[in-house]
Amino acid sequence: MNHFVLDCSITMTWCFEDECNNYADQLLSYLGEPSVQAIVPSLWKLETVNVLRVAEKRQRLSEAESLHFLDLLESLPITIVTQPYNAKDLLMITRSYNLSAYDAAYLLLALQESIPLATLDQALKEAAQKAKVALWTM
Repeated sequence: MNHFVLDCSITMTWCFEDECNNYADQLLSYLGEPSVQAIVPSLWKLETVNVLRVAEKRQRLSEAESLHFLDLLESLPITIVTQPYNAKDLLMITRSYNLSAYDAAYLLLALQESIPLATLDQALKEAAQKAKVALWTM
């Protein structure tokens, strides 16, 4: 099975047409292939819902569109890792790579699982490279 860590920056490009890009589109197509699995930390769901709610408040999305997008995500082979992180490890990652705790959670998951990371976040990409975590490529 081909696994990779998926972050929220990629996920949300699938929701907003004006944010779409080739990298994220290729990743979504890749998720449709057999034996491909994305892995996300449990905070991914919170981040996703938060972005949707803010978009609703700004009238960028309707409630129905948000629900439809969540249905789409539920249909994808995405596994949510619910095990708690060691807070000291997470703090070390935030310090070492100057990341938020949220971004550090994605990097730590990729490190722990020894799998590539898929992100559009520049700071997270740079941290992954410094940490010797592969970035997802097709």
